[in-house]
Amino acid sequence: MKKILGLILGLLLLHNACLAQTGVSFVYINGSNNNDEKMSNWYVEGVQKLHPVLKKKFEKNKEIKEVFLNKPQYKINEEPVIFFWGDKSKNDLEFVQQQLDLSKAFSPTLAYKVRSMLAAYLHDAIWVQKQHNMLPILDDLNETIKAEKEKGNKVILYGYSAGSFVTYEYMFNKLPYINLENFSTTLDFSENIKKLIKENPVENTCISALSKAKIGVVSENGNLLFRPADSINEENYLALKDATKTDCAPDDTLKGVVNFASPLVLFYSDLANPDYELNYYNKLMLKYIMEKGLFFLTVNYREDPLGFPSSRNLTIDEMEQLAGIEINNPKGFIYDNSSVWSKRSVLFAHTSYWSARGTFSKAVVKAFTNGYRLQYDKEFQEKVLKNNKKKIKFEML
Repeated sequence: MKKILGLILGLLLLHNACLAQTGVSFVYINGSNNNDEKMSNWYVEGVQKLHPVLKKKFEKNKEIKEVFLNKPQYKINEEPVIFFWGDKSKNDLEFVQQQLDLSKAFSPTLAYKVRSMLAAYLHDAIWVQKQHNMLPILDDLNETIKAEKEKGNKVILYGYSAGSFVTYEYMFNKLPYINLENFSTTLDFSENIKKLIKENPVENTCISALSKAKIGVVSENGNLLFRPADSINEENYLALKDATKTDCAPDDTLKGVVNFASPLVLFYSDLANPDYELNYYNKLMLKYIMEKGLFFLTVNYREDPLGFPSSRNLTIDEMEQLAGIEINNPKGFIYDNSSVWSKRSVLFAHTSYWSARGTFSKAVVKAFTNGYRLQYDKEFQEKVLKNNKKKIKFEML
């Protein structure tokens, strides 16, 4: 009898293990003008209202269930994770406001108000772009994501407004898309270092780890600078192994990114320059996203004056041709949906993603399904390409 009970108990435990679900955390990242108590409360309250609607839309969608939620058994967590960086710019903004107050005595009222409005809305977006401000934020975000991994959760990042800068920089600096052995053949390393790399291979690493191990760093003018080949030694190289574990994105935790109300293109327009060296690494990042099964979505209201389309929606073949890369066994997708009607005025559209949360949630789900189908549903892809040629808007689900 004991043996039979033990067998039944074992089968029950095995059954429960098979049905075990992996949590999915939605991590929301704030934008500009959220650095005082009133605005931070506005942001947090907005997220709290949006999250259950977005969660429900995700869970009801057929394609998301097939592509994402049921492989393995994912379950979106009830509570949102709020990553807040707005307080870090507070001191700098207060200094700007003090200088503005000095001009109040001699400036026309309208000019003063316009300056104040520009400072409030643009200061943080400019502030967070600066490397010495951005890098500590990325480290904090990585700790948040690692903490979610420790809980057994996967992560989707939601970057609002200037928060889209943070999501982009996180992927660029933290995703492990750099193979140092491949780089060693082109960087004129010494034969000893080449031998060391070959005999002691490390997993793919990230730009943050290269910096931590003092092998390379991104300069202010957008170049990835490596130390002179003869100054890289065994200590640097072996330190890279530890830095990859501590400073790169944790393995298989980040599943996707959704940027919304995003002015990313406006502030990162240098990415259009073919001579901009970091474009080479952006191509490697693109390859990583597609091969590792991540998704990268942009959703903007068409009335939002700060919501800029991130790119033209491309097929994998078009990506390979334009970027000059080879994408092997693709599973991920990138998609822009910046044509969403919010039914809000231009003045309020940028801050209405919370109040028009049903419309926004539906638009995110459509971006996911259309983005996936554009790459992996050949019939749908052919329809889109045909309509693109005719300059006809293709059918949204």
